[in-house]
Amino acid sequence: IEGMASGEQLHPLQKKFLEHAALQCGICTPGVLVAAKALLEKNPDPTETEVRYWLAGNLCRCTGYDKIIRAVLDAGEVMRQNPAKTPAKV
Repeated sequence: IEGMASGEQLHPLQKKFLEHAALQCGICTPGVLVAAKALLEKNPDPTETEVRYWLAGNLCRCTGYDKIIRAVLDAGEVMRQNPAKTPAKV
């Protein structure tokens, strides 16, 4: 996802997607990451229901969504704890 990382520093969402194995084929990944980033910028502490609502327009046939939801929630926690380490909004 161009513009999400800051140089070599991955955005927390990108890191958590890798850690949680929340991507497989990659077809849905750009849309999910963009939607998740918009959610976390608007609400840095979403509930699981809110994450599911914000990602509802993205279809994934590989991961089954659980890993994606966990990655977004975990990234939100990291972003709340370390706002200075989160790449700036573009």
